[in-house]
Amino acid sequence: MTHRRTTRRRAAAAVTGIAALMAGSLAVSQANATTPTSSDSEPRVLSSQEAGQLSATLTEQLSDTAAGSYYDSASGTLIVNVLDAEAADQVEAAGAQARIVENSMAELTAAKAAVEEFSVPGTAWSIDPVSNTVKVTVDSTVTGSELEAVRDGVEALGSKASFERVEGEFTPYLAGGDAIYTSNARCSLGFNVTVNGSPAFLTAGHCGGVGTGWSGSSGGSEVGVTTESVFPGADYALVEYTSSVDAPSAVNLYNGSQQQITGAGEAVVGQEVQRSGSTTGLHGGEVTGLDVSVEYPEGVVRGTIQTNVCAEPGDSGGALFSGSTALGLTSGGSGDCTFGGTTFFYPVADALAATGATLP
Repeated sequence: MTHRRTTRRRAAAAVTGIAALMAGSLAVSQANATTPTSSDSEPRVLSSQEAGQLSATLTEQLSDTAAGSYYDSASGTLIVNVLDAEAADQVEAAGAQARIVENSMAELTAAKAAVEEFSVPGTAWSIDPVSNTVKVTVDSTVTGSELEAVRDGVEALGSKASFERVEGEFTPYLAGGDAIYTSNARCSLGFNVTVNGSPAFLTAGHCGGVGTGWSGSSGGSEVGVTTESVFPGADYALVEYTSSVDAPSAVNLYNGSQQQITGAGEAVVGQEVQRSGSTTGLHGGEVTGLDVSVEYPEGVVRGTIQTNVCAEPGDSGGALFSGSTALGLTSGGSGDCTFGGTTFFYPVADALAATGATLP
């Protein structure tokens, strides 16, 4: 996102987010899933946005017989996990591809809740629709008895959980579309928003608490003050502009152009996304997990979007988006943009609901 000084106060047109990431690629296991069901009709070719909408609709309609879904960007197919043939027929009639799996969403949700009983700083966990398990990942700081305890906990969950280890350390990034500065840190502005009729923007909660002042340049004059901030638990902050600035509904693409943002949406596993941040500019990848819990040294952040997009310190709070749809605010992770990484983003839709802010 960009912001420029102007002679009059202007309402914000879009929300902005700040990013932090984690590195490492996760292996895909399908041990608990059967092959996709066969059908006389071919699944529809969908955009990622259409797949997300269809996924939400089918999840609501199928209720307890649905067990997650993901998007195959190569074929444009939405794949929906179900528990029986009747649900599979309903999925295929709607234009998606059905896959009958072993573990129900209720079972996986219970297993996911159990992970927090043995998780330690450096652990991330989420329901993975591709493997039909709760995927538990630890970073390289988890060693010795702590590593053994996590492994034992995963093993106790049986076929409902899988384990992986990645290099690096899961940590929120402070340094951090456009750069924004406090007296001792740099983060990235995510999306411009409107709250109570006035312009504001969203960024990461770990970048600064309530009362933190922000400027558009190092040592520059104040342009906004944080009025809401949550971290850990969640990771978002609302900064209300205190100075007249131009707050466009757009994300900085770091090539001299911008991506206009027209609304917020829900991510879907397999969706192609991009991330903009003030340290590394624009990078892309795919969504690899939803409703992910990650335990930083400061505590657990729940409900994040996991991707294989890289990021580095200073990208925190930056925008995660797909086309003109805002998706998330960079929270934390490990890795870099030389060797790659996995990033966690706090969902924009949740930040908007919590703060009462809206996109233009």
